[in-house]
Formats: sequence, C-alpha cells, structure tokens
Amino acid sequence: MSMRTDPTTPDTIVLINGLWMTALSWEHWAKRYSDRGYRVIARSWPGMEGDIEELRRDPSAIAGLGLSEIVDHYEGIIQDLEQPPIIMGHSFGGLITQILLDRGLGAAGVAIDPAPVKGIFVLPFSTLKVSFPVLRNPRNDQRAQALTPEQFHYAFGNNLSEEESRTVYERYAVPGPDHVLFQGALANFNPHSPTTGDFHNDERAPWLLSAGGTDHIVPGSVTEANFKLYRKSKAITDYKEFPERSHYTLGEPGWEEVADYALTWAVENAAAQPDRGLQTT
Repeated sequence: MSMRTDPTTPDTIVLINGLWMTALSWEHWAKRYSDRGYRVIARSWPGMEGDIEELRRDPSAIAGLGLSEIVDHYEGIIQDLEQPPIIMGHSFGGLITQILLDRGLGAAGVAIDPAPVKGIFVLPFSTLKVSFPVLRNPRNDQRAQALTPEQFHYAFGNNLSEEESRTVYERYAVPGPDHVLFQGALANFNPHSPTTGDFHNDERAPWLLSAGGTDHIVPGSVTEANFKLYRKSKAITDYKEFPERSHYTLGEPGWEEVADYALTWAVENAAAQPDRGLQTT
C-alpha cells in the first residue's frame, strides 16, 4: 500500500467499531493508515469513549443505547469534516457504515464482517450461538453486558489459541448495549427497523463488503447475502472474502492484507466518483 500522494482523493478515514469493542480495536489499522499520510478518526460509540476499565466496572450509562443514536453520533462527526471521508466499519460498525452511505455520507465505504441488514432471514448456527445468551432473556434489552472469555474465544478468537484469545479479550473486550443486538435480531419484524438499508439507492458512494471465511459471528454466507440484496443498485458495490479470517480480522496475524485491500479499494473507487472526493482548484 503506497503513501497518500494524490490530492484529489480523500485524506480522512473514519473507523467505526462494532459491538463488544471500542475504537481501540482499530489501533493497528489506525497507525498503518496514519503512517501513510491519512488523517484517521477512530472514535467509540457514544458513552463508550472514556476509560475502558471504568466501562467494564459500570456499563450502566450505555444500557439501552440504540442503533439510531450511534449512527447519528457518527453522522455528526462526518458532517463536521470539510470533505467526505472514507468510512470503514467492523461488525455492527459495518452495518452503521451502510446506513451512513445511504444517508449520502462518505466518499467510499468498507463494511468488514458487517452485522446483517434487515432482509436477511436465515442465519447460521454459529451466529445464533453467539447471540443466544443475550437474546434468550427479554430483560437484557435494557442491559449492557460483556462476553465471557470463553464466548469471546468462540465468537472472535476462533483462529487463536485460548491463551492468545484471552490476551486479546483482556485488551479490547467491553460490555456492549444489548439493545443493539435485539434491534438486529428483530429487524425483520419491525417495519421501521433502524437496520433497514436502501437496496435501490443509485446515488450512494461506492461500497465494499468484506467477509471472513472462518467468522463465527458473521460468516461469509451472511455477508454475501447482504451483498446480493444490493444487486439492483447502480451504485458501485463489491464483495471480497478472505477465506481464513475470523471475526477478529482487525488484529489477528495477517490483518495487514485486509487493511491494505480495504484502503486500496476505497481510494480507487472514491477516485472513480470525483464529485464525492476532494476537488482540485
């Protein structure tokens, strides 16, 4: 991946984390991109931007936090920028990226292992296994809980040893607002679900969906089904699967390949839509 030298392409990258993580999960990608001349903005969901240890001790401030509030949070960040950025999101952050692009934001977007958009009706066993401990109790809808180390190993670190996964867990894992998970799970029963995508939006920015072949939370089949929902849109939409990647693709060995592919694709496709990028004078 080359240094940023073209003044006609976006100079800013907005990184959006997923559930059970904070913006710290992007630390490797953020450094790699900033070292190449990009301004990188990696901010956590509202109410989750403080000390991680404090959030672990008392997550009550984010109990009940919903997807619409999170999307609005990032829209405000992007609206404050002088030019449209590249937007990248992981897991629920990938779904948030889709929604932001539908709102007309961004020069290009990359959704990495994105949480399912409304319209995907069949989820594999591994996805249900991760979600069931939360969804089995309706009272959890207004709670914020973390995965156990064992649940995290299955959900995120299945390509790692137990010891390696535990190290990742201790650095990154935090409680997440269960309400977001309920919103995703019940999307197809809610006519006004915040996970709704505009599958016929011809005006949005180019968008890449990236999948991991060994991902337990969002298997490649789910990301590919998401991609196919947009097949009637005239806007640029692409799909890429990395066969040996888990849901912890942001940090497990080999993350550089995924990061470089995402940025190269975004820069090239943003350049193909010059009215969304920087303008030369």
